[in-house]
Amino acid sequence: MLKIGIVGAENSHTAQVAKIMNVEKTIPDASVVAVWGETDEFAAKAAQAGQIPSIVKDPKEMIGKIDGVMVDHRHPKFHIPAMEPFLAAKVPMFIDKPLCYRLAEGKDFLARCRKAGVPVTSMSGIARQASFGEFAKKVAGLGKIYAAYSVGPVDIHSQYGNIFFYGIHQVDPLVELFGTDIAAAHLTEFDAKHAAAQIYWKNGLVASMHCIDGWDTGFQFGVTTANGPITMKLVDDANSTLPGTQIFVKMFQTGKEPFAHSRLLAPIAVLEALEKSQASGKIEPVEAV
Repeated sequence: MLKIGIVGAENSHTAQVAKIMNVEKTIPDASVVAVWGETDEFAAKAAQAGQIPSIVKDPKEMIGKIDGVMVDHRHPKFHIPAMEPFLAAKVPMFIDKPLCYRLAEGKDFLARCRKAGVPVTSMSGIARQASFGEFAKKVAGLGKIYAAYSVGPVDIHSQYGNIFFYGIHQVDPLVELFGTDIAAAHLTEFDAKHAAAQIYWKNGLVASMHCIDGWDTGFQFGVTTANGPITMKLVDDANSTLPGTQIFVKMFQTGKEPFAHSRLLAPIAVLEALEKSQASGKIEPVEAV
């Protein structure tokens, strides 16, 4: 039985992942055996919902008792520091979105993981939904794309990392669709509720990203071609957390990373450029990954 520990319980994903393994038993031969929470209340609530048998006072108590670890803080600045003891112990890691808060930190961490032979991955669940996968297949077969857009809920003044919190759910799918070779990004803030961003790929493609605080009608994506637009409204899988969970559990089992490190880092590079643009009001370069 694959034994998994989770660091962080404020985010709803902790209970959702534990339910998949411990309650619904959708993934055989895997279980969440321990959780650490930012508060006792968070930990107790997640443990009860996900039938997690052990609550630890210190995440390091899990080391030696688990085969893989998931970190699940709401603010990405806590992710990599939380994983340092697990990297030292060579425990495979899934870092819930976003991977990190600063690109330089992410590059250094992933380089050290590779050197130590420790598998690590991260992802937004949006690009893992079946409806998005079907849309991505259509886009791949369209030929030249002249423009693209995304729409979704983003609070660019979030206490959990501004554009990083929920902005990842638009940036990550756009990277999935169009690749990591990105030149620059720009964020324009209209008011506290509305902002728009542009992401510029080196091949000339521009994607507009609409960030609407309070938007509650689901993520939407579209592309413009010579034959007209192709659009989609994301339809979540019956269990939207399951596809990503299956991916990182398989990595824990096989030791094989599902995504290139450049794929993990590209959304962070874009989000960091957007954050800089929010402050400067200028188009900011996106650092190469």
